[in-house]
Amino acid sequence: MSSNGSRRRDTTVADVAKAAQVSKAQAARALGNYGAVSEEVRERVLAAAEQLSYRPNELARSMNTGKSHTIGVVVGDIENPHFGLATRGITDTAKKSGFNVILVNTDEDTAAEVDAVQVLLDKRVDGLIVAPASSVETEHLQHVQDSGRPMVLLDRKAGQMDIETMAVNMADISYESTRHLLQAGHRRIAFISTLTTESPYRAGMLLDSSQIADRLDGMQQAFHEQGLPFPEDLVRLNAGDAESIRRITRDVLLMPNPATAVVASDGLIALSVVEAIQELGLAIPADVSFLMYDDFAWTRLTNPPLTVIAQPVYNMGAAAAKALIRQIEGLPPAAPAPKFTATLIRRGSVGTPAPQKNSSAESRAGHRAQIGSVHADLT
Repeated sequence: MSSNGSRRRDTTVADVAKAAQVSKAQAARALGNYGAVSEEVRERVLAAAEQLSYRPNELARSMNTGKSHTIGVVVGDIENPHFGLATRGITDTAKKSGFNVILVNTDEDTAAEVDAVQVLLDKRVDGLIVAPASSVETEHLQHVQDSGRPMVLLDRKAGQMDIETMAVNMADISYESTRHLLQAGHRRIAFISTLTTESPYRAGMLLDSSQIADRLDGMQQAFHEQGLPFPEDLVRLNAGDAESIRRITRDVLLMPNPATAVVASDGLIALSVVEAIQELGLAIPADVSFLMYDDFAWTRLTNPPLTVIAQPVYNMGAAAAKALIRQIEGLPPAAPAPKFTATLIRRGSVGTPAPQKNSSAESRAGHRAQIGSVHADLT
C-alpha cells in the first residue's frame, strides 16, 4: 500500500538529540532554554532542530512549565470593526512579547461567553481578555478572578468587580455629543443599539451593558441640565440585525412626532441607519441629523461626511494586552493606570432640525421620494 496518504510522523526531541549526537536530556534543555547546557551543545541542537523542521509540542511544554504563552480573548461580535481593531491592538502587542492569541466570538450571548471562558481555561491559556457580554451576569468572571488566573476587561465593566478595565468613560462623551445636538436645536433625538432587553426602555431600568447604560446616562444629563424632557420613546434597543435596524429607523423617522436626529451606537448599526434614511428619500442633515460611535474610513467618504465619536480602540486593545502580560509575569499594574478619552469629531451630518411643514415625516419623506431627491448616499 502506498504511504503517500499517510500522516508524516512529527519530529521528536529524541530525533533532534540523535542528529545532534547529544543525550535527549541535553537536547530538551537546549530546545526549552532551561537548565545547564554548553554553548557548543546548544548550537548543535538548534542546528539539528532547524534541519529536521522540529516544532515543539506546546501542550507538553505548557504541562511541564505551567505556561502556554497564549492569551485568550473573548469578544461579543468580531464582525463589528470596533472589536476587530481592538483585537489587532491585542495581537500586535502580544506577538512582540512572545504570546499567541486565541480569539472567541460570543455573539453578545452570556451563556456562550461562559462556555468560551471555560474552553480557554481548559486550553491552559496564561490569561484572559474579556469584553463582557453582560455587566450584570458576571459570576463566571468572578470565579476566574478568584482562581488567580490573570484577566483584564476590555471596553466594558463587570458589575462591581475590582479588576483592570481598558475602556472609555462613555457618560462624558455622550453628554458632550448630546449637548452638540441640543445646541443645534434638536429635542427629538433617537438612540439605536443592539443591546437586548425584555421590555421597552425606561429611564432607570437596569441594563446589561455598562457601555450603553453610561451613554444613556450622559444623554439624560444633557437633557436635564437644559430643563428638557428626555425622549425615552426614541431609545430603541434590540436592534438585532440589519432589517430590524432599518425598521427601527423608519419607525422613529415616520412617527407623528418624529426624531430629528439619530445616534447609532456602533458602525454596523450606522450602515443600516444610513441605508434606511436613503430608502425614505430623506437627506442628511437637511431632513435628519446623524451621529455615530466610532470613526472608520467610510464615515469620511459619505456625502456629507459623518459626525462621529472616535475612540482609541486600537490603543485600548494594546493596553489590555500589556496589562495582562504584566499580570502573567507577576508584575504590579502600571502606575498611573492608562486612561482613554473619546473625541467628538464634528463633520457635516449634524444640522438644525428641518421645519415640518407637513403633518408628518412620512408625508415629507414621500414627497422627497417622488422628486427623487436622495442626498445621503454613500459614495
